[in-house]
Amino acid sequence: MQNGFFAMLSRMKHIVRWGLMRNTRPENLSEHSLETAVLAHALALIGNRRLGKSYDANRVGMAAIFHDCPEILTGDLPTPVKYYSGEIQRAYKAVEKESAEKLLQMLPEDLCSDYAPLIYCELPVAEKQLLKAADKLSALIKCLEEARQGNGEFKTAEAHLRKKIAELSVPEAGIFISEFLGAYELTLDELNQYSCPSVDQWISNI
Repeated sequence: MQNGFFAMLSRMKHIVRWGLMRNTRPENLSEHSLETAVLAHALALIGNRRLGKSYDANRVGMAAIFHDCPEILTGDLPTPVKYYSGEIQRAYKAVEKESAEKLLQMLPEDLCSDYAPLIYCELPVAEKQLLKAADKLSALIKCLEEARQGNGEFKTAEAHLRKKIAELSVPEAGIFISEFLGAYELTLDELNQYSCPSVDQWISNI
């Protein structure tokens, strides 16, 4: 018997985000999920190295890959619609839950217990906050990319996302913004000039 779970996951690349916005370049759910995973993993490592935390960076990263999987079936509901009222939020949460259940039903039984925590994003509270911050950082990066192309459509979204990230009170996100976010506005040639001498020394010792 053929199982459809992974074939359905591959459909993430067909779900377009920012549906109500004029985009210079469309972004799909697969791209967003990968970037969010990279960012969530990085925030966890920053917390562990800089702030003495004990996050499971790999767990956070994997959860981020799957965090928007229900949207394969629901589509990406624009933020102004999704958060228009408490009633709409509750209804959408119920639809997301049904979508997650549908995805899990596509798995063979012996794999369900492995994927259910990822699909339902079952994380400790602190790690779930990291994931939320990474999700919004990914959206903020999209705003910066659009601004670089002269698209003013995302100006309000950028301000809103910066405010939301600050309200999450995730210090790891603050560190990332301070040390890494600015580089997203550089050209490829400018990025190629970046080098950390201490890292070069570390690499030479491998």
